[in-house]
Amino acid sequence: MLKTGVLVVNLGTPEAPTRSAVRRYLREFLSDHRVIEIPQFIWLPLLHAIILPFRATKSARKYAKIWTAEGSPLQVHTARLAKLLKGYLGERTSTPLEVAYAMRYGSPSVDSVLARMLKQGCQRIVVCPLYPQYAASSTASVFDAVTLALQRVRDLPALHFIKSYHNQALYISALAQSVRDYWQVHGRPQKLLISFHGVPKRTVKLGDPYQTQCEQTGTALAAALSLAPEQYQLSYQSRFGRASWLEPATAALLETWGKENLNRVDVICPGFVSDCLETLEEIEIEGRAVFLRAGGGELRYIPALNERDDWIKALCAVILASCPGWFAPR
Repeated sequence: MLKTGVLVVNLGTPEAPTRSAVRRYLREFLSDHRVIEIPQFIWLPLLHAIILPFRATKSARKYAKIWTAEGSPLQVHTARLAKLLKGYLGERTSTPLEVAYAMRYGSPSVDSVLARMLKQGCQRIVVCPLYPQYAASSTASVFDAVTLALQRVRDLPALHFIKSYHNQALYISALAQSVRDYWQVHGRPQKLLISFHGVPKRTVKLGDPYQTQCEQTGTALAAALSLAPEQYQLSYQSRFGRASWLEPATAALLETWGKENLNRVDVICPGFVSDCLETLEEIEIEGRAVFLRAGGGELRYIPALNERDDWIKALCAVILASCPGWFAPR
């Protein structure tokens, strides 16, 4: 049987919560034309002269707030996920396997991990970005990195790229169960905020299916939890620059709910399968501060799926179903 590699790819993280490490990470991230769709000859001088000197210092302080003894939360959770996924896939298929993770920006790079997989004899590779909802700025950027790395390979492996799994039944079920488990311990809120990473409205007008897929995920999650329309709301976070972004904005909505004196709001971020800066700092720290400062009572963040058993099973199902005939049942 042909040896098959499974490569899961997350966004990335700086190597340390320091200004220099964050600057290197942001330089790579914000130089990607998929992320910033401004002509490079205009954008790059601005990036190096204005954006990086100020944003690196500010972002390093934010990373320092969430850094753990093991390192970056996103790196830790992604590494654990890959290890568990290898075990789950190994139990379900007799196909010779290599399972690894890479970061689109930072280390380990897509290039280095693919090179290692080829050296290990993988003749077929499944690439699974850890973004349930497709966006050109995230998912398509992973595809760019994979194809760029393989341009230097003479004997190409068979390649399968998983585009999205935003409405996959087991993924929605895992999200819903994570909320139920949380509410069983902490009780229920007045409102559940389902917050996704934002993108500029222009990208949607140009054909990006991201907003539609976010809405489908949010609606499916609310239905699985039997929530009435007034019990939940979708929003978009992580704005950057002066462009018009998807609305409602998470921070603005939290401020509004605070002014309405809601006594408790819970927030879940289905687009982030691993806890990271955008969940632990932007929501759990900054979002809570915005809500409380405006007059709200209590804000609770429901953790990402991380290494939940039902989530790993869902991801395993996505991979096995994506390319029939590649995985022999055990």
